[in-house]
Amino acid sequence: MTMTGARSASWTPPSCSWFCERVRKDAQTEDALASTTMTAAVLGDPGEIEVRTVPRPVPGPDEVLVEVRRASLCGTDVKIRSHAFFDGGRPPSADFIPGHEYAGVVAEVGSSVDEFAPGDRVVTEAHRGCMRCANCLRGAYTDCLNYGDRSKGHRAQGMTVNGGFAQYALNHVSTLTRLPDAVSFDEAVLLTTAGTVMHAFDVVPRMLVGATVAVIGPGPIGLIAVKIARELGAAKVVLVGTRAERLLIGTDLGADMVVDGRLPDAVERVRAAFGGVGADIVLECSGAAAAVDPALLMCKRGGDVVLVGFFGAPVTADLNRAVTSGITLRTVRGEGSGSVARAVALATRGRLPLGGLITHRFPLERIDEAFATYIERRGGAIKVMLDLPEPSSADERPA
Repeated sequence: MTMTGARSASWTPPSCSWFCERVRKDAQTEDALASTTMTAAVLGDPGEIEVRTVPRPVPGPDEVLVEVRRASLCGTDVKIRSHAFFDGGRPPSADFIPGHEYAGVVAEVGSSVDEFAPGDRVVTEAHRGCMRCANCLRGAYTDCLNYGDRSKGHRAQGMTVNGGFAQYALNHVSTLTRLPDAVSFDEAVLLTTAGTVMHAFDVVPRMLVGATVAVIGPGPIGLIAVKIARELGAAKVVLVGTRAERLLIGTDLGADMVVDGRLPDAVERVRAAFGGVGADIVLECSGAAAAVDPALLMCKRGGDVVLVGFFGAPVTADLNRAVTSGITLRTVRGEGSGSVARAVALATRGRLPLGGLITHRFPLERIDEAFATYIERRGGAIKVMLDLPEPSSADERPA
């Protein structure tokens, strides 16, 4: 066959160098896009959360960009997804990313940060106070008087600013604790919950060593409370709940006695366990409105009741019991007073083996299924984890 036309006669295929250069430039373009975006779970309408591509944050002078490796769900996240957590029923931004329990690897640091370097393994503490109000200056930064005011420096990861249900999360340098090799990412995420428990014991003005403790609610917080009370020297620990399988776990974690809270004489059984006078300290971790009166009745005269769980509705309780018996009601909001760092110290010595509380794990792309599993307690769900992809260069001890 004879080819005709000047173009057909003179055309030659592009050189290999031209083709390779084109491929290189396309790859550079893809890399540049990847370095400026990330995958994240973003709140939608109440009860909805959507996984999509969003801009990757850039750390300011005193900030650290954390590449998230593990995150977990808790009851607060359920309220956040429903928008019930927020004043006015609206999240802080249109593309809000929840998640306040997470751990990962430092990806970038701000210009003034010398406490951490890229590659460091870290766990986060959710709360950072404004550090200028009276409460923050006395160390009570979870009670910051400028709560929610980002312009004055306050931030609560996944609650008032974007959190860790994403490939990357931006943290103030003061909210991070370096992880030793002995602590896996799975264990680290549970230490954020442990920090809440340690803060609950912090607000009680008596030594935990030798004290008697009752814990109501065998959810993640309550179960971890049993373990921490035991490790910090409580003389006796009683766990109260309604699910037999959870109470059994509590026994494994160190509870001296477990009581079915549905029994008509549950309060009497708990008081009897403490010589008939009740517990020095009662932690109410269930967030159930009906648990407050029993908590007061399980507490000894002059003792302390700490409300740790978030209640879903206003609570009615007979406070005459507290008034006539000198019982002090205390509250905590998450971790505080550097409690996560102290939990890491305990875990480093092998004293907080909490990995057995992890019952389910999902990739970020299946976060809807993760929420459903947690809320419906599918398969006895206790702690539900989100696993995020890890680069091949990741330096992590196997969980």
